[in-house]
Amino acid sequence: MRRWSLAGRLFLGQLAFILCVSGGIAWGLYQQAEENTYEETGERMLAVAGTVAASDTVRAAAGAFPDGQVSGDSALQDYAQEVMAGVGVDFVTIMDTDRTRLTHRNPEQIGKPYIGSVDQALAGKSFTETYTGTLGPSVRAITPVRDDAGNVTALVAAGITVDRVGIARDARLPELFAIDAAALAAGALASYLLSRYLRRATYGLGPAELAHMFTFYDSALHSVREGLLLHNNRGELVLYNDEAAALLGLPPRGAGLEVPELPDLPGPLASLLRTGRDAREEVHLTGERILVVNQSDAVSPGPHGRRFGIVTTLRDCTDVESLTGELASMRTLADALSAQAHEHANRVHTLVSLIELGRSEEALRFATADLEQSQHLNDEVLAGVEEPAVTALLMGKAAQARERGIDLEITVAAAGGRFSGGGVEPVELVTIIGNLLDNAFDAAAGLVTLSLGSDDGALLIAVEDDGPGVDSDVLERIFEQGFSTKQLPEGRTASGRGIGLALVRQAVNRLSGRIQVLPGHGACFRVDIPLPSTEAAPAGGRP
Repeated sequence: MRRWSLAGRLFLGQLAFILCVSGGIAWGLYQQAEENTYEETGERMLAVAGTVAASDTVRAAAGAFPDGQVSGDSALQDYAQEVMAGVGVDFVTIMDTDRTRLTHRNPEQIGKPYIGSVDQALAGKSFTETYTGTLGPSVRAITPVRDDAGNVTALVAAGITVDRVGIARDARLPELFAIDAAALAAGALASYLLSRYLRRATYGLGPAELAHMFTFYDSALHSVREGLLLHNNRGELVLYNDEAAALLGLPPRGAGLEVPELPDLPGPLASLLRTGRDAREEVHLTGERILVVNQSDAVSPGPHGRRFGIVTTLRDCTDVESLTGELASMRTLADALSAQAHEHANRVHTLVSLIELGRSEEALRFATADLEQSQHLNDEVLAGVEEPAVTALLMGKAAQARERGIDLEITVAAAGGRFSGGGVEPVELVTIIGNLLDNAFDAAAGLVTLSLGSDDGALLIAVEDDGPGVDSDVLERIFEQGFSTKQLPEGRTASGRGIGLALVRQAVNRLSGRIQVLPGHGACFRVDIPLPSTEAAPAGGRP
């Protein structure tokens, strides 16, 4: 039995149970048939005995035999014989009140005492009994014979042997066995169909295999480092692991707990989970995390697999994306330094050429202007910003702005001293400033202004451009993932659009800050980030 499947074991158990039940039903039906047969035979004997007792022949002859002369009336014996032959009973015995037989199937028994109970009949009541007489065990009925005054003048006993009763009972057995066989067949068929369904549902596995599989799968489910969600065909969440609970803010999954509803999620992620569409490596944002989501149907194996629901996996890429953003900033700085080196080489060649041509005054003016431009950038960025990551980002963005023909003005509040971030993670500052500047570069007509400062224990960051601004109709949606007001270039897909401002809002939320869109000529984004209470917030003016 160790290798038998759960379905096979259930089928055998049900079959044994059905056999026991059907055997019990058969025995009950047999007992009921026997009881009914005896009852019907008794009623029939009562009817025969009552009819004989009520006949004029018996009533007239009952009082005509003085004691000791009972053997001489052959007419009454002939009548009894005629009744026995006509109705098919084994005996009809007419007797005197003192048990003396007046008739009998065996004429030699006439005149002898009747063997059986007569007290109730003498009291005027008809009754039935099973008794062993001269013909063996029989079912008999005894009825009083009354005269016109109602006195009991004789008794009539009519009966049939038990063997003949058994024959009548056995005649019903084929019908009873057919009913029992039909019940057995129906039960066996139902058990087979249930076993077949269970075999498909359990893939022919046994209880031990199912228990081991559940243990292994449950351990694997909770040990994987990716979040896993299972939805049924109605879209209801039925299972999730510990990592999914941590990523989506669900309560820890435990035995006996009802599966909760999903919490409020950002629009694109909520829409993905609600529609159940296939997804491959899609990036979605929650309140504090960047998730890579994969989603597909859960289909049973086989050519005609059945769909059981939807499987969703979640991979936390918050740290990876943050490091990627910082790396991109470093790459931007490296490109900018390379461009500056190339530009510096061109300027040196220009100076050498001017000197060779003897135009020293023009070479001096050219060198002075170049030095002032570089010094201004150093004064505004290197001298004003203490955080190296932010400095690298701004140097790169300044070079990028020059390449795109945009004038980038960077202002650090003079009263605030060096902009250090006040204990805020540099990665978060890079994400906020870098994405705001990228968004401003795309919208600007030619001027972008960045202001950095601190006030009342909070860092202040403001980015403004001279572009068309933000329409009031879309003001509430610009921070949603996937939403963008930019025109999609021909031949390009929408993948990756509308994520910059969503990342900014996510970073601001992680820092318990606030982001606003202020009115102005173009678009003006202002970010307020509270400094940690243990840090001394530098004083400064508003940007």
